[in-house]
Amino acid sequence: DILEGQFRPGFFTGVCTVVMKLFAAVLLPCGGGVAVFGKKDYQQLMVLRQMVRQMALPVEIMAGDTGRADDGLALSSRNGYLSEAEKAEALRLSRTLKALIDRWQAGARDLDRIEGEAMQALRDAGWLPDYVTLRCQRDLSPAVEGVPLVALAAAKLGSTRLIDNLELAY
Repeated sequence: DILEGQFRPGFFTGVCTVVMKLFAAVLLPCGGGVAVFGKKDYQQLMVLRQMVRQMALPVEIMAGDTGRADDGLALSSRNGYLSEAEKAEALRLSRTLKALIDRWQAGARDLDRIEGEAMQALRDAGWLPDYVTLRCQRDLSPAVEGVPLVALAAAKLGSTRLIDNLELAY
C-alpha cells in the first residue's frame, strides 16, 4: 500500500496472481527454478520475492538491471507513447533521481524536504509526479544512513506515466 501500491490499488494482487499461475504452469511441475524480473519495476520485484518467500516456492527470483538507452532513458514500452520532445524531456526523471541521491550523499537528511524539492522540480517542468522518494533497498522503508538505498519516482509526462529508480550502495 505504499508507492505504486498507493497509486495503483490492487495492482500487486493482480501481478501476484498472474505470476503465481505462470510459476504453477512452468516452474513448479519441474520442481522449481529461476525467474528473472527487471529492476525497472523495483517494487514489483520486491513484492514477487516476498510472495515466493511467503508461499515457500522453490523459485529463485533474480533481478535484471534496468536497460537504458545511450542517453540514459530507462527502456520501457511506455516510451513508445512519448513524442520526440517528450522523450528528450523524459530524461529529467532519472536526472531528478540522481540529484536526490547527490543531495543525500552531500549530507542532506531531511527526507521530506529533499523529496518535496524533487517533486516540485518535476512539477515546475510540467510533470505530474506521484512520488519521488529515497528508500531502503531491503524493504522500501524510508532512507536511513549506512544501508543500500534506492531512489524511486513515478510521474506523468503528458499522458504517459513513467517510473524509474536508481540504486545507491555504500
